[in-house]
Amino acid sequence: MSKEFVDVLVIGAGPSGCVSSSYLKKNNVNVKVVEKTKFPRLVVGESLIPRVMDHFDEAGLFPALDKMGFEKKLGARFLRGSEVCIFDFSDKFGEGWDWTWQVPRADFDNTLAQEVINKGIDLEFETEVIDIKFNGTDSITTVKNKNGETKEIHAKFVIDSSGYGRVLPRLLDLEKPSKLSPHSAIFAHVEDVNREEGVEGTLISFDIIETEVWLWVIPFSNGNTSVGIVGPTEYIDKLSENGDTTEALKKAISLSEYYVRRFGDVDFLFEPKHLKDYSCSVKSLFGDGFALTGNASEFLDPVFSSGMAFATEGGMTAAKLAIRQLNGEKVDWQTEFADYILYGVDVFTTYVKEWYTGNLQELFFHQPENPDVKKKICAVLAGYVWNKENPFVKKHDTVIKNLANLIKTEKQQQ
Repeated sequence: MSKEFVDVLVIGAGPSGCVSSSYLKKNNVNVKVVEKTKFPRLVVGESLIPRVMDHFDEAGLFPALDKMGFEKKLGARFLRGSEVCIFDFSDKFGEGWDWTWQVPRADFDNTLAQEVINKGIDLEFETEVIDIKFNGTDSITTVKNKNGETKEIHAKFVIDSSGYGRVLPRLLDLEKPSKLSPHSAIFAHVEDVNREEGVEGTLISFDIIETEVWLWVIPFSNGNTSVGIVGPTEYIDKLSENGDTTEALKKAISLSEYYVRRFGDVDFLFEPKHLKDYSCSVKSLFGDGFALTGNASEFLDPVFSSGMAFATEGGMTAAKLAIRQLNGEKVDWQTEFADYILYGVDVFTTYVKEWYTGNLQELFFHQPENPDVKKKICAVLAGYVWNKENPFVKKHDTVIKNLANLIKTEKQQQ
């Protein structure tokens, strides 16, 4: 069996793996990336939030992405019957990017991967990790290519950015149930032939069908749009008695008074994909010689598009700490990686939970709007969930519930 020797092995060539490997290469680290699939490939997670732009910029990936002309996302719109709430990322609490993109991930991820290759990083597609053994922080990873040939990769550190493949959680028995209640999604792309001109046609929107059920609409610059339905798994399963995802998504679209005219009679470009019980977690985000990032560690819920932000945050943070460790510095992975990442996860977890209780929706649609409250919530939705100067970050576990209860009490008194 052949052997390779590297400083850092990155598993997965999605956004997290590309950010970490690009940053490592930029800092003269010998890094290799292995990716199980062949790009381009279809994957969910098409709505980004501004925090990811910091990571793409710092990793040197922004120029290649910017050239692609992806649809700019300046904020997000939430609909509930006749009620409308629009967040503008330029009108938020604190510093940070005012915009991001909404993207077909097949094209987006392929652009990232090709730029990684352009930077001189060794990236192997269709190469699967089948085993890993650790000796302290050193590791030997056995991989198999599409021809069935195996080899060993010796590394001083491993960053697992394998997404839903969750390579190390599976191999090292790190899987853990999510704290969130089971939800599922069904989505597809359509050729958006009924798209209106101007902002209405390109605005990313979330249409609330019921308190826990919502439709996403994510327009792309190529003329296609992603449409998906999210809700409790039991609800999603009942949309089609025989599990027909096309029937289920068509029925979901018919429930949207706002979007049924735009998408009701449009064919899907592929058979809708079913993501069942998508939330996941792990027992630990790191161990001797490895760190878990993105969906390989935690995935919450698509409602606030936090998935890629945690992926790139984890990828960048792990890369910086790995460099320090390779340079002989003692790194406190619990404090500087796990506690740091999980603080942001906890903030977004609160927002996801309070979305599904209906409390956050009370704040979104309350009239008249409170501009100060809205700016602080907007900063969270933009992904700046580590800024503890924002009380809606620092007091996330109580502030939403308390404000929602206050609004409900006022309504009862009126």
